[in-house]
Amino acid sequence: MEIMALSMFAASCLMLLTGYPVAFTLSGVSFLFGLLGLVTGHFDFAFLIALPQRIFGVMTNEVLVAVPLFIFMGTMLERSKIAEELLENMGRLFGTMRGGLGISVVIVGALLAASTGIVGATVVTMGLLSLPTMLKRGYNPELAAGTISAAGTLGQIIPPSIVLILLGDVVANAYQKAQVEMGIFAPETVSVGELFAGALIPGLMLVGFYILYQIFWAVFRPESSPPVLDEGGTVSLGQILKSLLPPIVLIFAVLGSILVGVATPTEAAAVGAIGTILLAGEQIKNGSKRVRLAVLAIFALFAMAQNFDLRTGLDVITFTNMMAIGVSFIFCGVIILGLGTSLQHCWRQGILSEVMQTTTRVTSMVFVILIGAALFSLVFRGLEGDEMVHEFLINLPGGEMAVLASVMLIMFLLGFFLDFIEITFVVVPIVAPVLLVMGFDPVWLGVMMAINLQTSFLTPPFGFALFYLRGVAPDSLKTSQIYRGVIPFVIIQILMLFILVMFPEISTWLPDKLFNKY
Repeated sequence: MEIMALSMFAASCLMLLTGYPVAFTLSGVSFLFGLLGLVTGHFDFAFLIALPQRIFGVMTNEVLVAVPLFIFMGTMLERSKIAEELLENMGRLFGTMRGGLGISVVIVGALLAASTGIVGATVVTMGLLSLPTMLKRGYNPELAAGTISAAGTLGQIIPPSIVLILLGDVVANAYQKAQVEMGIFAPETVSVGELFAGALIPGLMLVGFYILYQIFWAVFRPESSPPVLDEGGTVSLGQILKSLLPPIVLIFAVLGSILVGVATPTEAAAVGAIGTILLAGEQIKNGSKRVRLAVLAIFALFAMAQNFDLRTGLDVITFTNMMAIGVSFIFCGVIILGLGTSLQHCWRQGILSEVMQTTTRVTSMVFVILIGAALFSLVFRGLEGDEMVHEFLINLPGGEMAVLASVMLIMFLLGFFLDFIEITFVVVPIVAPVLLVMGFDPVWLGVMMAINLQTSFLTPPFGFALFYLRGVAPDSLKTSQIYRGVIPFVIIQILMLFILVMFPEISTWLPDKLFNKY
């Protein structure tokens, strides 16, 4: 049975390497090995009977509803040129100093990561806009390529990240399973909000390390990162605020509401989607009164919710609260009118249809993979593959840290060939319960895995971010230069992992303060 489980895992990886669709690979290979196990008497059909319940659990998981909403956010910001304007203005602001253009790319990458969470879109956007300018102005090609690739991958770790949402759901299930194995039959859980809080400080530290690296190049090799004199003139404070303030407000509205416990990740994602629609409408038609009134109505509605009881189901409603409820309905009408206007602007520009198609396509891919991963997990468990992995890991010499290092190395290597979604749904459910039984903190472990996946996205020769950049880079930029450029950033990522191992409080302190759980 163990041989069959190992063969099923190897067959799945080989099929994925051939480029066959992930969902069909996971479900098809699992189904074939399940049938083979039934024929040979090594597999219990009861595991397949449990599949409909698994699928129902996936489809009714409220946390996963946040996935399409965040995908919508990122796609809308990219297609409406909001990200483009932000990058251009930040480049003009910092570009007049040595290394300034590289610093602006890192800052914008962090902002886009916090507002979109989509690595591919961020790398492609910055590659199209910043890379030609950096090369034209005399930037070292390796430094330029490495900076853009690394900044683009910040979407893996800086919340609200799609990676963290998916990891949060998987780690939560693994944590509950681990507690049951330890004899705790009233298990605690770990939320996506806790994972967001745990990843925030490490993500900001990575941004700081990237900026320090840009400063290092500017000081010790000034010819590699020269100042950029923009022909369009200096950027005004108003232009900076116009491009910078809306994404920051959106980030605080989404991430802040999650961290302070005002909203769940799904509710916050809905707020973010609404905010993105209004931003896109304002970007397309500058000065739209309806859109701006809708934005003001949102802030006014929030203020009223803090000062009045707007619940309509109370037995007794005071006159003051009744008036406040009436005014809040008016504000809601203004918001709906503004949203309708923004959607109309986006539709006329052809943006809305593109965004909806992309959101539907990516969301469908994620959930179909989820279903395939559910079948894979059931068959793998039915073939006693989870027990095999458990026995292998606990018998490794060197103790708990050796097990952790082995798991991280395996995930790192698989990240060369497999997408983060595949690793999250196939590998993490197998190895995470073992690590959690050993006593590792679930939030800390989730952050470590997210950074590890981010590192594999950067590592030559198969890092996905490198392929994204290669697709939009000019022919003058050699692939070998891209590879050499990202190596220092890979080292920074590995250093961040070691720092988290030495000081796990970096990822657990904020969840402790916000959720009082540890």
